[in-house]
Amino acid sequence: MKTGKVTENVFRRSILQPIKTKRQEVINGAGPGEDCAIFSLSDAFVACAQDGRISLFPVEDLLQKCVNILAARGAKPVAATMRILLPEDAEEPQLKGLMQAAETFCGLHGMQIAQADAQVTAAVREIFVTVTAYGFGAEAAIAAVDVGWHTVRNAKPGQDIVVSKWIGLEGTAILADRHRDRISERYPAWLSEEAADFRSYLSTVPEAAVALKSGVCAMHNLSEGGIFAGLWELAEGAGVGLNIDLKKLPIRQETVEVCNHLNVNPYELLSGGSLLMTAADGAALVTAFEEAGIPAAIVGRTTDGNDRIIRNEDEVRYLDRPHVDAIYEALRDALIDKETGGKQE
Repeated sequence: MKTGKVTENVFRRSILQPIKTKRQEVINGAGPGEDCAIFSLSDAFVACAQDGRISLFPVEDLLQKCVNILAARGAKPVAATMRILLPEDAEEPQLKGLMQAAETFCGLHGMQIAQADAQVTAAVREIFVTVTAYGFGAEAAIAAVDVGWHTVRNAKPGQDIVVSKWIGLEGTAILADRHRDRISERYPAWLSEEAADFRSYLSTVPEAAVALKSGVCAMHNLSEGGIFAGLWELAEGAGVGLNIDLKKLPIRQETVEVCNHLNVNPYELLSGGSLLMTAADGAALVTAFEEAGIPAAIVGRTTDGNDRIIRNEDEVRYLDRPHVDAIYEALRDALIDKETGGKQE
């Protein structure tokens, strides 16, 4: 495709045509010449969440992250807007496939793609997608504003820190899918298949619903930089210290094996699918999760001060500022192949 905004025919075929899901709340959605989505409101609040990623990461995961963020604020997803930047060597089937995948996800979650746009530009070497998701909350949920909407600012010293499911789920799924051959050199095929299926755990909507009813104070969706980045962001946003037991951080054995083989730090690995929370009574929150069939664990406490301590038995270390997510180095070869057409010097 040529540099610049895609043609109207491409726009109709590969952006508008895949969009099937409709919501009555979206009164002005995607269409030729329409660059603003309009939503009707009635005794409710609107929340929006935005993120962007290159196409090495599935668009469904990007949408799921935004939905997870909405759920952590008590909002039900309603619509999404998409901005797609394409390199000059991109082909229209790639765009259409991306939109079809996005529509499939949105259809399953009752969301309308309310606005979408694509542009071919020499400024990018890989397809880059930005998603903004919008959600509505019931009138009763507006009271949540009085408790800080459960953002990291609502964490206070002396609270238990709880992690749902397991760390590194999203990164493990991507690595297992991208490096099946390398992993099979050392492990049986079932391990990479099991790890790639971790994508089925990426929704944190169920645990957010449980947490909102069970005394949670702060909720933070883990993502890039893994659990260590999430803990740093929690402490930085709340202005609290941390005392974390490394051995209590929940991690699947498949993640351990995949990360060891690929020389990846699992504590700095993309961790979508896990909620980081604080609660005055972490044990009660964990019990509520267990009753709902959701694994969760208390991993430490917030403290009064600035020290962010990670304990590993008798070893004590201080949490560093977040690093670049470990997955980017692990996917470096895939990025180079994309840029060089598989011809590395």
